[in-house]
Amino acid sequence: MSASVPKAVLYYSPDSVWSTAVLLALEEKGYADDELVRKVVDLAKGENFSVSYLRLNLKGTVPTLVVPFRDSLGDDVESRYKAVTDPKAIIALLDQSRSPLSRTRTTSTAPAPSLAPATVAFSAASSALLDILHDEEVSPDMLMLVNARDAASLKTLAQNALPVVAGRQKALAQCLSDSEAGSIQASEKVKQFWRQKLSETQNYLSVLKNADREDAELDAQGKTKRAEFFGEAKAAWEVTLKDTIARLNKEIIGPYALGDQLSIADLSLAAWIRSLVILAGGALTDDGVAAIGKLEAHIGGGFSLPKDFKVVDARRKGDAEVSKLAGFWEAMGERASWKKVYRSSD
Repeated sequence: MSASVPKAVLYYSPDSVWSTAVLLALEEKGYADDELVRKVVDLAKGENFSVSYLRLNLKGTVPTLVVPFRDSLGDDVESRYKAVTDPKAIIALLDQSRSPLSRTRTTSTAPAPSLAPATVAFSAASSALLDILHDEEVSPDMLMLVNARDAASLKTLAQNALPVVAGRQKALAQCLSDSEAGSIQASEKVKQFWRQKLSETQNYLSVLKNADREDAELDAQGKTKRAEFFGEAKAAWEVTLKDTIARLNKEIIGPYALGDQLSIADLSLAAWIRSLVILAGGALTDDGVAAIGKLEAHIGGGFSLPKDFKVVDARRKGDAEVSKLAGFWEAMGERASWKKVYRSSD
């Protein structure tokens, strides 16, 4: 490998669910810390809305992997790069680039166990699971913003989310102001993107800023916005997420998504379920029963997953029947990748 080959660059946020899925992939595939450049995107400061970042990722999302392709490099050819913005595609690329069975197209060449499903049937099952997990309606990053269904939980949410949302509003307003003043150059498409995000942010911010006020203290518009917010939150948690959790618990085999071997689908499932458990008041130190139990209770309405998966329970010195997702939590909790990526985040 030529010494002149540049490194791939990962733009990520440790607060982003799909960023941590990619970090899990890096650990499972054995990428060393110096094999690619890692750049943190501060979402609280709105760095994902900067012109420079939007040139890489028009949606302003994280993660983004900027990859120099090996077959575009030569003595007389300038390096070519591709910005990969779909987290599923990023993980697949990281997996393929370290497989002993495929020629790498990135700067990494060392072999590593493949995480790709071994059969056509498992590939189809993996794709179906990933489509469920990456549906925007059940994104933990979105559910975090609507993690309140009554006045008390709205006050708690506001305490945690207000600084982040206010920073986002400030960044978007500054981008628009600078573009109008001519201090930065932005296309009309980018300006429209900023305006849309700013409008969405301001509407959400108005609900959070009034979180400490009782309903009787709100004007008609404030009451309407709060009611709409609670309605959206209830639908997201009590209907959409509940159905998705039940479906996933049914579809996975256990202890991992496709059985005994870790696969690509497990990286997204691990990041996804961990984020939801944290939103539900759980902790990384919880065992599977406690963690999934807190999520079930947070969804509410007496929701409970079938307890039809057997795991070894050291405390009882025998087998215990738990939900498949509880068994999955236990299995992932034993992995070095899980411990390293999440050891200082909870």
